[in-house]
Amino acid sequence: MSYLSIEFALAFVGFFAVYWACRRLPGLQNFLLLIASYLFYAKLDWRFAAILGAYTLVQHRLSQRMLVSPHPRRWLQAALSLAVANLALFKYFDFFRESAQAGLHALGVSALLPALDILMPVGISFYTFQSVSYLVSVYRREMAPARLPQFALFLAFFPTLLAGPICRARDLLEQLRSPVLRQVANFDRALGLIVLALVKKLWLAGWLASAWVDPVFAAPDTFHTLEVWAAFYAYALQIYLDFSGYTDLVTALALLLGIQLPRNFDSPYLALNLRDFWRRWHISLSSWIRDYIYIPLGGNRDGFARSQINLLAAMLLSGLWHGASLKYLVWGAMHGLGVVGLNVGDKLWRRDGISRRWPWLARLITFHYVCLAWVFFRAQSLDEALDFLRAMAGTGQSLTLNAPGLLLVLALWLAALPRLAPLRERCIAQLAALPWWGKPLLLSACALLVISLAPSGIPAFIYYQF
Repeated sequence: MSYLSIEFALAFVGFFAVYWACRRLPGLQNFLLLIASYLFYAKLDWRFAAILGAYTLVQHRLSQRMLVSPHPRRWLQAALSLAVANLALFKYFDFFRESAQAGLHALGVSALLPALDILMPVGISFYTFQSVSYLVSVYRREMAPARLPQFALFLAFFPTLLAGPICRARDLLEQLRSPVLRQVANFDRALGLIVLALVKKLWLAGWLASAWVDPVFAAPDTFHTLEVWAAFYAYALQIYLDFSGYTDLVTALALLLGIQLPRNFDSPYLALNLRDFWRRWHISLSSWIRDYIYIPLGGNRDGFARSQINLLAAMLLSGLWHGASLKYLVWGAMHGLGVVGLNVGDKLWRRDGISRRWPWLARLITFHYVCLAWVFFRAQSLDEALDFLRAMAGTGQSLTLNAPGLLLVLALWLAALPRLAPLRERCIAQLAALPWWGKPLLLSACALLVISLAPSGIPAFIYYQF
């Protein structure tokens, strides 16, 4: 069931009514949320719900043992090992099997490792990372341990289950188990975010994907060079609209349930450098990588050279988190080496010299480097990514699409970015000024308009696969 389907919209409206009918009983609201979350997940595949349930039970039991044991660190290590093993089995088994088999063959060892047909649960990376945040917080005594139903809801909360944001236990779990009566958190903002999500995902990202990105990436050598360049920029816009549109939608759903989710995007294409980009893009993942990988590896405690190694390792793991493929490792390596190069440049010369003197040039360089890395992220393989880059240098094909028009629109969008964020807040403020009966009418009108303009079908969100 997609968040964008009519089926989900009708189910959510019905659940919304029952949920708020129990507004004086937060415990009953949590029970309803837990049941609804597992039903939602089981609607995708009952095995997904079964795997999540089993994982939740075992991790909760290990966290309990950690609290009463005279050696809590051993139980934390066992729980973290389970998290890694669970993720590795479902997401990376075939990748490591093929790599191990290739290594054995290179050593002259003839061995055939078994291939397993393993179904990867949607959202497994996100709830695994959330469980790690809980385990570490409890181990550090930063928060009181949760009862099993609370922990289960924290991992299964349906607005964040499929593709995040990755919520910390100190934030989401504390809200879920708070005895304070909930209220709809900013109804006007929720409606505005729903409209924005529909525009971003259904219309703009859907159109860019169907008209430009998918056909050009599938066969770049059959398109004119300008069309390949247009697709190069179009994918950068598509993935931002897709993922930020998803975040807007689930943030709105959580607000309607009285829950605040963390901010996940902050105008990432206005970044002055790659460090700044990762403070703005997928904030919940980048901060998780910093706190649970980079800092435990040593962070910047052991000198400049070691901190750069730690940073590169963290970015490589970030790439591997996105998928068991060499193309994601290349994508992570490009960002890791880019940040390391930036840090080395700051060490040798003046820190942020370009961004201080020519911020427009710093943004342009950063944007193009990010776009270049996106090519490896989007392509189906390393070979396809290299084919796409070669096509950018020239194909000899005739122009069939309106590439100059799209390039002009993309350039205007990039130039207008500094003004778009304040515009969103002004629109939400205007929405708040409407009478109560006008708001659902406006939402319905916007939804019908977007559906009429969008490509047919219900597109999947890009980050569902991670």
